[in-house]
Amino acid sequence: MRPEEVAELSNRLLDEVERAVVGKREALELVLLGLLAEGHVLIEDYPGLAKTLIARSFAQVCELGFARIQFTPDLMPSDVTGSSVYNQRTADFDFRAGPIFTNLLLADEINRAPPKTQAALLEAMQERQVTIEGQTRQLDRPFLVLATQNPIEYEGTYPLPEAQLDRFLLRASVGYPSRDDELGVLERRRERRADEIELNPVVDGPALRAMQEALEDVHVSQSVGYYMVDIVRSTRDSASVQVGASPRGTLAILKLARAKAALAGRDFVTPDDVKTVAVPALAHRLSLKPELWVQRVRAEDVVREQLETVPTPPAEEQ
Repeated sequence: MRPEEVAELSNRLLDEVERAVVGKREALELVLLGLLAEGHVLIEDYPGLAKTLIARSFAQVCELGFARIQFTPDLMPSDVTGSSVYNQRTADFDFRAGPIFTNLLLADEINRAPPKTQAALLEAMQERQVTIEGQTRQLDRPFLVLATQNPIEYEGTYPLPEAQLDRFLLRASVGYPSRDDELGVLERRRERRADEIELNPVVDGPALRAMQEALEDVHVSQSVGYYMVDIVRSTRDSASVQVGASPRGTLAILKLARAKAALAGRDFVTPDDVKTVAVPALAHRLSLKPELWVQRVRAEDVVREQLETVPTPPAEEQ
């Protein structure tokens, strides 16, 4: 599949999802970049901002298998992965697959489950497989986790450890709609005369896989590659950062920048593509110094600061 075809299908996907999620094209594009780059997405925002709707909408327009897990303090790892159940008829154990055996898994309020259950996702997210009772089972491709968490009401929650945060290709937020967009939500609800909206499929699983594979043909010049490396390395040297981004962060920028280029119909990555994806790809991978929490300095601010200081490669070297 050529980049032009990827761009055309991607825009049709976004247009269809926007029928359900009004006025959030930028956030939807970030989620789509994660899907194209075959990476997991963490959406962090306040309640009622269509986080669950976004996941369900992308599953509908891509004709993907969809499962939702509501993470709660009493959720067990077997509730995620599945377990073996004794069958009296055959006098043997039958495996009952858990909701993780799907294409698009919505992990709703992931930080409300205990660490043991959160860890059940780790192998699946990284290796696309689960090991249950000594037996390894492969997950179908594509397999993508779209997790949500609430930035308020931390009482009774279990913050995601750095190792699991690092498994997410990007972190995004939705934000409140503008005044006109919120009125558009009301008008569309009135016109369709129902709460639920049915979206039309745009691509199927094989077509999505072809779009993902097309990213491998997007060219990255050496100067742009060094630019990605220098941005990530600058986070490790920043005076504001306790622990900077790992090489996994560099790979995340590479994948997302390629997806961004393909979304624009190009077969090469530009420094602007890198700048666009750097904040969602890196901010959740940084551990800031404790004294900065009082000053309300955010990891996103630190990444933007590094983007301003790291030299951008000149156009003729790309």
